[in-house]
Amino acid sequence: MNKYAIILAAGKGTRMKSELPKVLHPVCGTPMLQHIINKLKKIDVEEIIVVIGHHADKIRAEIKDKVTFVEQTEQNGTAHAVLQALPHLQNKQGTTLVITGDTPLIEDDTLETLLAEHTENSAKGTVLTAIQEEPTGYGRIVRNLTNSDENGTVVSIVEEKDATPSQKEIKEVNTGIFAFDNESLIQGLPKIKNNNVQNEYYLTDIVSVFVNSNLPFGGFILKDSTEAMGINSRVQLSEAETIMRQRINKKHMENGVTIIDPSTTYIQNDVVIGHDTTIYPGTVITGSSVIGSGVTIFSNTEIHNSTIGDTVTIRQSVITDSTVESNVQIGPFAHIRPNSEIKSKAKVGNFVEVKASSLGEGSKVNHLSYIGDAEVGSNVNVGCGTITVNYDGVKKHKTIIEDDSFIGCNTNLVAPVRVGKNSLVAAGSTITKDVPADALAVARNKQENKDGYAPKLKSKKQK
Repeated sequence: MNKYAIILAAGKGTRMKSELPKVLHPVCGTPMLQHIINKLKKIDVEEIIVVIGHHADKIRAEIKDKVTFVEQTEQNGTAHAVLQALPHLQNKQGTTLVITGDTPLIEDDTLETLLAEHTENSAKGTVLTAIQEEPTGYGRIVRNLTNSDENGTVVSIVEEKDATPSQKEIKEVNTGIFAFDNESLIQGLPKIKNNNVQNEYYLTDIVSVFVNSNLPFGGFILKDSTEAMGINSRVQLSEAETIMRQRINKKHMENGVTIIDPSTTYIQNDVVIGHDTTIYPGTVITGSSVIGSGVTIFSNTEIHNSTIGDTVTIRQSVITDSTVESNVQIGPFAHIRPNSEIKSKAKVGNFVEVKASSLGEGSKVNHLSYIGDAEVGSNVNVGCGTITVNYDGVKKHKTIIEDDSFIGCNTNLVAPVRVGKNSLVAAGSTITKDVPADALAVARNKQENKDGYAPKLKSKKQK
């Protein structure tokens, strides 16, 4: 069966009160529209047509996937929006999903099941429905219960304002997600009229069009009604964020990850985490990060677009666009900035910043240091307060520290400079020239002591 999809993403989203199109507002770090595209790709939809209108240029710029954009220049209702996409379905046999762009919680398994139910029941159209204990505001699903099917076929979808008192008692509601036989959709859609208060063409009216043409219309009930939650305000955006975050955390816990407090742990959808990893409260892991097995991430750590090896310990630190190999210790209060690589068994201690640098296997930068644009070899000890002076006011320059070297405390390494293998740099030095291998470098003024001068100086200050 050939599968197609039309995503309705042309609305203004007035209640969001934002210059950003509603469908581009992120849920767990990914725009709503992108969530839906990703799920359609998972079920092998042949062509995805996105109907855009409000801030169309911003949507085109944001979505990089191979989709077909069509523009609805005037927003005259959902049926009118689908009508804009019909030229791309002409002469194509198969089934088309129609889905609103503000339902990021829908699961790909649900969409696949909807398509399977649609095909199995030989329906020409099928609406995805949900049971709502408080259905106010939703379109009600009216079924013909005289059929042998215990659920009956769908005969109409009645909007809240048009519903009779008895229809308002119905708890089965429209989710705005449909499956259609292409040929029937193409023939039926132009028959929808705009005889309503808004003078708009409603896609829900296609049910009556199909029924009047003796075309069977089915309804598939969602097990989890939250999947069809539409987002129209910042409050609903927050609610969707909470639901998706709970799903993500549950998935990781089921895969062997310990999350001490899921309610305060934020993990984005594309993150991969190995088993036996423990995550403490207040942790934020975003982007396409990959976390290994047996990792311990203590509270208030932020990891973005980074790869963390096995059995790493991270305490209250920030790691961005970098790689940390196995058996490394990070923090507390370390900052690993983009394009850094921390090799296995290395240690980056408290209040250390590493930027665009590599730290070799077994090397240690324990505290209060800045390593920027540097290449540090293996088994190097960098003393407290060491600074790689990488910027001359115009350009960045590189510092190279070769294997087995020792850098004393409070050292300035003025780049470009190379410290040779197995060398020593005395504490308090400012190194401006290369240090040969096996050498001791001392670059500081000679100390001078003035006996008995301290009391005189203190007395002078007091006066």
